[in-house]
Amino acid sequence: MELYPLKFKPVYKERVWGGNKIEKILGRVKNSNKNIGESWELSSVGGSLSVVSNGFLKGNNIQEIVEIYMGEIVGEKIYEKFGIEFPLLFKYIDSSELLSVQVHPDDATAMERHRAYGKTEMWYVLDADDDSQIYVGFNREIDKEEFKTRVKNSTLLEVLNVEKVEKGDVYFLPSGRIHALGKGLLIAEIQQTSDITYRIYDWGRENNPATAREMHTQLAEDVIDYGYCEKYVTEYVPKQNKPSELVKCPYFTTNLLSLTQKTERDYAATDSFVVYMCIDGQAELLCNNGVSENISRGETVLIPAVIDYVNINPRTDVKLIEVYIE
Repeated sequence: MELYPLKFKPVYKERVWGGNKIEKILGRVKNSNKNIGESWELSSVGGSLSVVSNGFLKGNNIQEIVEIYMGEIVGEKIYEKFGIEFPLLFKYIDSSELLSVQVHPDDATAMERHRAYGKTEMWYVLDADDDSQIYVGFNREIDKEEFKTRVKNSTLLEVLNVEKVEKGDVYFLPSGRIHALGKGLLIAEIQQTSDITYRIYDWGRENNPATAREMHTQLAEDVIDYGYCEKYVTEYVPKQNKPSELVKCPYFTTNLLSLTQKTERDYAATDSFVVYMCIDGQAELLCNNGVSENISRGETVLIPAVIDYVNINPRTDVKLIEVYIE
């Protein structure tokens, strides 16, 4: 049987800071009263494997289908490097409260300490309240000794860079960049397959037995980039019916597709899976092997690497985040 665009059952994560934007904006139905802070759309993280929800592969998890189809799903070179572990994690994050100030290690450090990959990631802002902010990087260059002193005397916030965010903003977060999401945000996050996070500060929640989580300040000291960037937000030029490049790095390439007319995307030379995160509207995806699937706001679809091109036929004006590995 022909491979086809794959959809997956979301994996919901309860968080103390979870909100209602995943339900309200993405149209998800909550099955509990829990604070859902994250929806993992496509995950190969142990214990949170995504399960196919459509077609003849329905009920199989992502590692099972990669084990069977190998490079036909992910691309030959990607399979040689990662095996059955799908290399990227896709999620929506819904923050009604501040997230912890945190940092992620690079590949070398994560492999040495945890036998895992590091975490480089990016954020695309789907929705933001009028006063929403994020913390990203430092507002001036510091060093490890100053960091340790400020953690000890609770003045770290004085040197964190704070930015007001709006819908459509993009932030690239390479491993080592300190960061925290603020209140009132719905974020699409694309990241390496890794769940290694070093928490540094949790806005006082760490002092409450009911909400306390482990802090990792000492682990963070050696992985933080203490430098300063003049501009942390990623600049891009929105285009209609053409791809707008958002982020290009060794771990992933991401484009924004804002489409009002039928558009063909040619992946014949890519040797990679492609993932679409639909952030607005709806469209039909017609593949070169004759199979098709619909995608609508809030859905994430995996295009197997064996599919060479996809005709995207908008049912309404549609916006997709397109992701692959070069």
